[in-house]
Formats: sequence, structure tokens, C-alpha cells
Amino acid sequence: MDLGHWQTSQPIPAEPFGFVYLITNNANGRMYVGKKLMTAVHKKQPLKGKKNKRHSIKETNWKEYTGSSNDLNEDIIKYTKSQFTFSILKFCTCKWEMSYYEAVEQVNRQVLLSEVYYNGILNLRIGKKPKNVII
Repeated sequence: MDLGHWQTSQPIPAEPFGFVYLITNNANGRMYVGKKLMTAVHKKQPLKGKKNKRHSIKETNWKEYTGSSNDLNEDIIKYTKSQFTFSILKFCTCKWEMSYYEAVEQVNRQVLLSEVYYNGILNLRIGKKPKNVII
């Protein structure tokens, strides 16, 4: 599987849903922890005379994705992309799992307490684990 600029030592699932990642600036040591969907459901208008919307699954821009932090993306422009390491920490099977493991990584690394991290906010809204999710 082509991973774009991402690196991983994790086994790649047959149909991955998304992943939790770490981007490291090799020039100054700063890091960013985040998550990214690999596929997304696109809804189309129903066909004429029908009521149900049509759904299709498409790949996202994950192979070129560089994070949602403005400071991080400014540094990618400043230092060039070759100065950064893009690492996949964990492949996930659903949105809940991605949100949970992103929060675990961010809290364990204390990203808000250190200037080493680009992260400026923990965007958390996680409920109980869905019954169909196996961890």
C-alpha cells in the first residue's frame, strides 16, 4: 500500500479507516499529535423519483495531509517538508477509536503543558465505547 509521506512500523490493515499520527520537525524537535480519516462517505442527491440519498466511499487526501495546526503548516513551508517525519502511531477501525487513541496520546505526552508540541487544543467529545468495537 502506498503511504505517501507517512511511515509506520504498524501492520497495515486490509481496509484501514483512519489513523493517529505524530509529525516531528527534525530541525527544531517540535511535534504534533493528531488523527486523520483515510476514507469518507460522500452523500449524493437521490435519483429522480427516489427518496434515499446515494452513498459512496472515497479516499481522503491523507497521503499529502500535513496536519491542521497553522503553526505546524507555517513551519513546513519555512523548513520544507523534507525536514519533517510523518509517523503513523496506530491504525483505527472507526471514528470513536481514532478520537479515543488521539486523546490518550495527547494526554500521555502532555501536549498542552509543553512548548515542544504544536498542539494548542484538545478537541474531545468521546462517549462510551460502541459495543461493536473490539480493542
